[in-house]
Amino acid sequence: MRLRARPLIAAAAVAATVLLGGCGFGAGPGTKDASIEVTSNFGSKLIGSASETHVAGSKTVMALLERHFKVSAKYGGGFVQSIDGHTGSSNHLDWFYYVNGILAPKGAAATDINKGDHVWWDLHSWAATQTIPAVVGSYPEPFTNGLGGQEFPTVLDCAADVQAACGTVAHSLRSAGVKVGTQLLGGGSGSDSLAVVVGTWKELQGVIAADLINGGPSKSGVYAQFVGGSALELDNPIGDVVKTLHGSAGLVAATEQVNLSEPTWLVTGTDVAAVNAAAKAMTPSRLHNHFAVVVDGNHDLPVPLTP
Repeated sequence: MRLRARPLIAAAAVAATVLLGGCGFGAGPGTKDASIEVTSNFGSKLIGSASETHVAGSKTVMALLERHFKVSAKYGGGFVQSIDGHTGSSNHLDWFYYVNGILAPKGAAATDINKGDHVWWDLHSWAATQTIPAVVGSYPEPFTNGLGGQEFPTVLDCAADVQAACGTVAHSLRSAGVKVGTQLLGGGSGSDSLAVVVGTWKELQGVIAADLINGGPSKSGVYAQFVGGSALELDNPIGDVVKTLHGSAGLVAATEQVNLSEPTWLVTGTDVAAVNAAAKAMTPSRLHNHFAVVVDGNHDLPVPLTP
């Protein structure tokens, strides 16, 4: 379910932006309905947000950021150092940004804003992994506006015994205006589509995205991993397991294989009840500004677990 290749992005490269001539200001028709949000510590602290109904000719991510926040750069203007006084450090702390929930493949001055784009900057540790390829906190993106101005069909891959959860996810997506196709797990979603995989963790074995999550945050960018399908471990920002949930526990997460462009979302859990609970968490309010969400009964636990 992939389209374009892209290189692995190291921490510093994510925030890279060459500040040329006012960061992209110039003539052009512009675009509509762009928004930007700035947070720290994996989305746990809001620094600020803004939206524009019309982005004039200067339509780069960097230009949008500079219109609403005070920005400083380092290395000759090559890297974002601080936003509104919040600064990265040599201790594995840097700025990263996501467009529609997908880690940006280029610097901010080289990335155009497209209609409906949601840009999310977050200052966080990369001690556990340099690359978190996708996050759920911009939902219903990327399903509504895609990537780079290109929308992709959405396919739900659902295990046979979680049809109620599959229906919940489908309803959530359709309520956001997303056209959704459904099929049984294992059918394959094609090369030009976004996949949402729904099933218990045992049923997802062999799915590439699930295999990545099994490898921990260094492989998937998701700070949680299942143990034998019956327990769920939650990590802190440096990748240490700090909590283990036994029994019914669900997970909503997104990841992607290195060098590929469209993420796979997983709505999963230790049992069918956990999958149903995770599916109900597929709302903009419950996922907002979270990298991934663990559902423990009636409680949402954003991961990584931050102080």
